[in-house]
Amino acid sequence: MKKWMLAVACVVTAMLALVGCASDASDAESESDGSNRELTMTIGTLPTEDSLPFWVAQERSYFDACGVSVTIETFQSAQELATAFAAGTIDGAMTDVQTAASLQTSGTDVVLEWVTLGTDPSQGRFGIMTSPNSGITSLEDLKGVPVGVGSNTVPEYVMDKLMEDAGFTEDEIVNEEIKKLPIRFESMANNKVAAAALPASLLALGEANGMVLLADDTQGDNISQSVFVVRADFANGGGSGAVVSVEEAWNQSVSTINSDPESFRDLLVDKCNVNAEIVSTYPICTYPEASDPTADMVQPVLDWMLEKGYLSSAMTYDEATGTMA
Repeated sequence: MKKWMLAVACVVTAMLALVGCASDASDAESESDGSNRELTMTIGTLPTEDSLPFWVAQERSYFDACGVSVTIETFQSAQELATAFAAGTIDGAMTDVQTAASLQTSGTDVVLEWVTLGTDPSQGRFGIMTSPNSGITSLEDLKGVPVGVGSNTVPEYVMDKLMEDAGFTEDEIVNEEIKKLPIRFESMANNKVAAAALPASLLALGEANGMVLLADDTQGDNISQSVFVVRADFANGGGSGAVVSVEEAWNQSVSTINSDPESFRDLLVDKCNVNAEIVSTYPICTYPEASDPTADMVQPVLDWMLEKGYLSSAMTYDEATGTMA
């Protein structure tokens, strides 16, 4: 937990040591504000694998066991999720640094709580793929060639970093805006665009259908992360106990998934939009226990957003508080 939450968290932690769960976090919050209300939280997510531990916590009643009532709302686009977050209809969200920074600049104060995927390069794959009939055989062939991607997204950030690492100059990296992922994939597969920047599920679908992976971020530097973020007004307004309990439930889910990933394949398929062609072969991630996003993870993304014009002024990440300003 962030330093500014320690006053409440230390009380909760002491209780956890006695009962092995955050179920008494509600008592800590009641003592701090004089109320006796139930701990509640509404979490927003896209239907992606990053949120599997949340779905497991719901299925296995870990949220209930840890003393918090959680509603999970699924959104079909990042824009819909961001709108709900800004409006206050959800308290927390599984998202990325780009979205969190955009929310912050638009006037919604955000706290980055923990990394949901991406504590090491093997978690949360993104990459660049082409059709076997495109004539593109290596990343080098994409110098000056438009690549399908969505602006101000994790795939764009990863694409830029992979190309920079391969020696591309800024002028040699060319984007073709294709926002919707299914259309981007089909455009690549049908040779309407030379290549596409894609997330793990579509990379796996492409590999199953003979597409060619040119590069991904599973080796070398740890480029991409997804993060769980909370509205600052929720955390500061009495929601810190709920965040503590959700974190405990997250960690329980992570332990359960990592001990037997295959037992959660059906849940992954049901909740996370895995294509029917790859439901039996899609690799289930190893998930990290909750840990604070580091400055080494977040600041490069903020600097990239400024360079690309997605931020109007420089933004700095404070690792100690999980905030951006």
